[in-house]
Amino acid sequence: MQTIYWNLHADADSDNKAEVLQAAGRLLRQGEVVAFPTETVYGLGADGLNGAAVAKIFAAKGRPADNPLILHIARKEDILPLTSGLTANARALMEAFWPGPLTLIVDKSQLIPDEVSAGLATVGVRMPSHPVAAGLIAATGRPIAAPSANISGKPSPTDAQAVWDDMQGKIAGIIDGGSCGIGVESTVVDTTAAVPMILRPGGITREMLEAVLGAVEVDPALGGQGDFKPKAPGMKYRHYAPQAAMYLFEGEAAMQIPAVAAKAAAQGIRTGVLCSEKIAAQLPQAENMLVSAWGQDTQALAEKLYSLLRGFDKQQAELIVAEGVGEDGLGLAVMNRLRKAAGYQIVTVSDGRLCAKSGTLLPEFMLK
Repeated sequence: MQTIYWNLHADADSDNKAEVLQAAGRLLRQGEVVAFPTETVYGLGADGLNGAAVAKIFAAKGRPADNPLILHIARKEDILPLTSGLTANARALMEAFWPGPLTLIVDKSQLIPDEVSAGLATVGVRMPSHPVAAGLIAATGRPIAAPSANISGKPSPTDAQAVWDDMQGKIAGIIDGGSCGIGVESTVVDTTAAVPMILRPGGITREMLEAVLGAVEVDPALGGQGDFKPKAPGMKYRHYAPQAAMYLFEGEAAMQIPAVAAKAAAQGIRTGVLCSEKIAAQLPQAENMLVSAWGQDTQALAEKLYSLLRGFDKQQAELIVAEGVGEDGLGLAVMNRLRKAAGYQIVTVSDGRLCAKSGTLLPEFMLK
């Protein structure tokens, strides 16, 4: 398949934007798949009411069929035909955070194909704020089902080049709208529960949700335990993962990253280090060490996380050691992505020694 590439950066003229969105919308109505930017990450879109079209998303990504998708809409009222009923909590969150990076799990209507909901009685819906996404949905005239536009399991794409690397020749078109601003996927909240529950943390933080709703719970399944049927994308399978083995150093363990990275590099292991500027300043110069420092705060890390992980792949890292962050605010979403990227290979400190939180055996160079 030949993939059309449309450049819609901020400096593109309005007539060209309208033509591109209309052309992409026609492809979507014809049952094709088109990638497009949102404020979170790039999405891989298909007509959300056409089960055969949605199946092409799963084929392009290599995505497990029991991993549900999110429907993207252009107006708040567009959710009404997609659900059998909205709770008061759902309506409150729509008013507070739409358009924006928040997905609501609602009871689905009969319009929703099983391919979208993975056979569940619920469906995720969100109204993106990115102007290209909003314009494409409006031009299509249908809700757009869209997971992240990457091969399943790899880091999500936050720029069009990353989408091209994964999807060229597999889908009908890619709209390049520049880099995404938030950098991690939308927050997913189950509004059908008695107490609203965060199924996936994201750009709308727990603190922001609590300011509107009061009590909000976090799904214990986010810890990666157990065998269950996921109600939201990203809950069950390994996601956001680079090719190299990755270890996440949490709490006091982060201070030992310079020593661990130096040992690994000295053994000839091509070692990627994902860390703050503070840790980066303590790293020695080493031939086999690839350092990616995200900056001063968690927001900077969220924006750069996936591109930094993909950068390690391009530099052929054989090992990645990453520094954890606090879980307040956006940190909850960032740590969720880091833990999944590491396959829950989490390193902590016990009695002054490094140990694996999951019980995984650590490599020799991490042990004293």
